[in-house]
Amino acid sequence: MTTRLALAFLASSAPIAQTARRTLAERYGDVPPAEAEVIVALGGDGFMLQTLHATQDLAAPVYGMNRGTVGFLMNEYAPQGLTERLAQAEEAQINPLAMRATCADGSVQEALAINEVSLLRAGPQAAKLRLFVDGKLRLPELVCDGALVATPAGSTAYNYSAHGPILPIGSDVLAITAVAAFRPRRWRGALVPKAAEVVFEVAEPAKRPVMADADSRSVPDVVRVEVRSEPGVVHRLLFDPGHGLEERLIQEQFV
Repeated sequence: MTTRLALAFLASSAPIAQTARRTLAERYGDVPPAEAEVIVALGGDGFMLQTLHATQDLAAPVYGMNRGTVGFLMNEYAPQGLTERLAQAEEAQINPLAMRATCADGSVQEALAINEVSLLRAGPQAAKLRLFVDGKLRLPELVCDGALVATPAGSTAYNYSAHGPILPIGSDVLAITAVAAFRPRRWRGALVPKAAEVVFEVAEPAKRPVMADADSRSVPDVVRVEVRSEPGVVHRLLFDPGHGLEERLIQEQFV
């Protein structure tokens, strides 16, 4: 007799995702995430990020099924054959970014980001930033609508929309990308080692307020933002054979 795989089904609030959850739970059973061998996330990429953050302390990997829009981090939805698909799935392991944001009032907020940490102007004038890498001032003045640090897994998201590079999943680098840079006019961003610490300081924060964002967790009125990779946190994602994260990142460059 085949032992049933212990699965936990999590779904976004979208009706299509909730319907899928009920269908799959009835067919395969449903356990709490802490008791699961695999966590199945039903929704779009945003919900996948929420699920990864919420379950980062659990041992079970996460297998996404697309019940959202883009679904870059998700597999195709199908209610049948899930056990077989999970048995054949490829695993990708990724580390998030750790953000430490200091605000104008002196308070400090910390957060993790799987895709990117971004700084964005929060007023009518462009932001004015200073950029340090491993303690060395690399750009004394970056005038822009914003800037971000992206992981390989997040390089096809906001980073790519801002004309940053797509990074292979196995590359030990981070992308620093400007959003609508005005000065220096020809700066097209940079790649830095994964172990580097990237620091942004906000010049003229009262006149040119800036907010920071880590996977949709926003921090207003920042004056300094420190970003580094967090090797102590490992997210495990499962993908159908031939449709893993590495293949998707390569494929994205030829569309």
